[in-house]
Amino acid sequence: MWDPQQYLAFDDHRSRPFFDLMTRVTAAGPQVVVDLGCGPGHLTAALARRWPEATVRALDSSPEMVAAARERGVDATLGAVQEWEPGPATDVVVCNAVLHWVPEHPRLMAQWMRRLRTGAFLAVQVPGNFDAASHRAIRVVAARDEWRDSLGRAGILEPRAVLDPAGYADLLASAGADVDAWETTYLQRLTGDDPVLEWLTGTALRPVRGALDDARWREFTAQLAPLLRNAYPRRADGTTWLPFRRVFVVAQKR
Repeated sequence: MWDPQQYLAFDDHRSRPFFDLMTRVTAAGPQVVVDLGCGPGHLTAALARRWPEATVRALDSSPEMVAAARERGVDATLGAVQEWEPGPATDVVVCNAVLHWVPEHPRLMAQWMRRLRTGAFLAVQVPGNFDAASHRAIRVVAARDEWRDSLGRAGILEPRAVLDPAGYADLLASAGADVDAWETTYLQRLTGDDPVLEWLTGTALRPVRGALDDARWREFTAQLAPLLRNAYPRRADGTTWLPFRRVFVVAQKR
């Protein structure tokens, strides 16, 4: 289960890559704009403000997220990105911080690009930090004997979960697109006693939380927290730096 409130606890940090991605989408007067994996809908609303004449559609696989988006007035539909296909009037497809959860996403991206009409945009942003100290710490704890059975199928993401910018550029250029791909490492300034743990709870630790009851979750995070504190020490002013790499690709159908 996704928790919209936990996800939005770091709204400013999580939203910045979305706006950096959208600066490279130059669509003028699109007819239909689709937000795949819309989450709680706060960024879908930004798409509607940018293109007020467009029909903006949203999709998410989480009932909790769809409910939160609808509360914001977003026309959100429950569904999986694996089952979505672009319609004939689709001009902009945005998939922000979603596709790393979908192992077959490179095939899907190429398929979408081939089916989009000429001039349409596909804009994708994924985290590229699966080999970071935070995720290595999660895998270290999950591999311990007491957790292996419970978390063997929890979907803890490995470094191979996403491609690098060149990989996405090659993929979409071969599918008939002009491609702009890049990466950025943000240095997030976090506060609190265990800020990196709180950050991960809203995203990377979601499969772990879903696999454990409350007591076991407390045990798991008690083991994980000191590893994260050691990897991301608190500074003298009480803040913690969290480097966060993101991979971006904007492709326009030729």
